[in-house]
Amino acid sequence: MKILVANLGSTSLKYRLFEFEGERTELLHRGGFERVSDYASAIDDCLKDLGEAGVLVSEEDLAAVAFKTIMAKDRSGCVLVDDDVLAAMEACNYIAPAHNPPYVEGIRIFSRKMPGTPMIALFETAFYQWIPEATRRYAVPEDWYELGVRRFGFHGASHKFIAERSAELLERLDVAERAKSLYSGNGPAPPPSGAPPLRVISCHLGGSSSVTGLLDGVAIGNSFGTSPQSGLPQNNRSGDLDPFALLHVMREKNLSVEEAERVLSTESGLNALSGGYNDLRDIKEKADAGDACAATAIDVYIAQIRHWIGAFHLSLNGIDALVFTAGIGENNPWLREKVCAGLDQLGIALDPPANEAAIATEKVISTGDSRVTVIVIPTNEEAVVAREARRLLVRENLPAGRKN
Repeated sequence: MKILVANLGSTSLKYRLFEFEGERTELLHRGGFERVSDYASAIDDCLKDLGEAGVLVSEEDLAAVAFKTIMAKDRSGCVLVDDDVLAAMEACNYIAPAHNPPYVEGIRIFSRKMPGTPMIALFETAFYQWIPEATRRYAVPEDWYELGVRRFGFHGASHKFIAERSAELLERLDVAERAKSLYSGNGPAPPPSGAPPLRVISCHLGGSSSVTGLLDGVAIGNSFGTSPQSGLPQNNRSGDLDPFALLHVMREKNLSVEEAERVLSTESGLNALSGGYNDLRDIKEKADAGDACAATAIDVYIAQIRHWIGAFHLSLNGIDALVFTAGIGENNPWLREKVCAGLDQLGIALDPPANEAAIATEKVISTGDSRVTVIVIPTNEEAVVAREARRLLVRENLPAGRKN
């Protein structure tokens, strides 16, 4: 069974082709395009590349095309995509303007080009279906809550992978299996009996960043809120902001809703703080050269990461492991050092040589006597999406991947 996972950004298409034999997964091929202005052409090029690589001869070779979708109104989990699901995604376009429209467009194009192949969506919100009500709620009127003003949480596939892999590395296979089976039933299996709880904080740090607390493989919360525009400062997005600050600026500058949305989603975040740079590599270079704005951008970013680590450390009543993942988390020893600096009273002690050596590779970077195991784990969101898509096909009795 072959499943193609398409990761669609506002100007990018990345893809991976997986083959399954039972639960065993093999990555057959990967590729991608940046600065995409025409998704139809990019998808044609994707399928052409897979054909030229000899891993996909025709549509009939595919069981499904699966997508790491963001959110949809009143929908979550792993689902077969139809017109109703696409409409539910479009209903959230204003909440996730940088993410939902490209996915809706891409899914429709794939569906036209491959009408006999199931399209499957694994929503990023799915991993947070079981967070406590006190963590989910904002202090707003009930009708606002019913409209969707609540903490959903995102980066679900990445944090789910970290929940699984960190448990394996800490030799808690019971917790790893619990995390892997989350979407297969009606909720998490009971926690392992007779074993101490496994408490992990996962830091997904990239162009888009979030922190999640994990208890026995299940999320207890995420730094994102109602939308991917919240939480930590993102590359171009503001992150958390007092709602009355927004109203104040809109009144003072006579901004429309659309203008305010544009500023918050494309001209804020690290970009605004650093004076026009949204890539942390450029920001670090400027800070090292003495640029005060760039240094401030880094300080704010690190302070927010530490804020959420502290919040989940308290909620979990301590932690067993702190994990760094995604492009920034996996590739920047200096940032990991700054995040962990002065946290010896929380039981966190980095091993400097191990930390420096951990570049885009799985590695424990804490000292042998650190009470908290600090680990770099390269994430694999696409593998999670492919696996859940396969399970859905089997449950729906479509193991060959052909539509009824």
